[in-house]
Amino acid sequence: MNRINVIGTSGSGKTTFSKQLAASLGYTYIEMDALFWQQNWVHKERAVFQADLEKQLSENACWVLDGDYLSSEHLKWQYADTVIWLDYPLIRTMWRLMKRSRSISKEVLWGQTGTEESFRRTFFSKDSVILWGLRKYKSNKKHYQALMIDKRYTHIEFIHLPSPHVSNAFLAGLKTPH
Repeated sequence: MNRINVIGTSGSGKTTFSKQLAASLGYTYIEMDALFWQQNWVHKERAVFQADLEKQLSENACWVLDGDYLSSEHLKWQYADTVIWLDYPLIRTMWRLMKRSRSISKEVLWGQTGTEESFRRTFFSKDSVILWGLRKYKSNKKHYQALMIDKRYTHIEFIHLPSPHVSNAFLAGLKTPH
């Protein structure tokens, strides 16, 4: 377990879990959103994003990758040896999305991008992360289930964590870095 990709639908807690996992293992933490998004919700071109991602994955011996951008599976999983799927119930992920709304705190996302969530964007926009979570929950779940048995990924150990309780127990059971 040296190159780990944490996946899960929006609101599953990927970022929190990934940061805790990376800190517990002493590994580099890589956030896909930070590589993808630029200032004011403008995303990088696909080729640029994938080049930046590949650079991060190839330069670090041990890492925890936070995110599941489906278009990058072929790239990131050629490096990954472990994929951890946070598979929490829809009600929990929706609650987390509503509760975490950074539109109130005005937290700047992804370093120096200056990107912030707004109340309008979070709750009343076609780009709402809450609507995205609702629309993608079921299809993401089916997709992740299929990936776990996909013959292209037999070199990867898949770890399925179906609840925050199980995830916390997993983190608590980790050995400290060598």
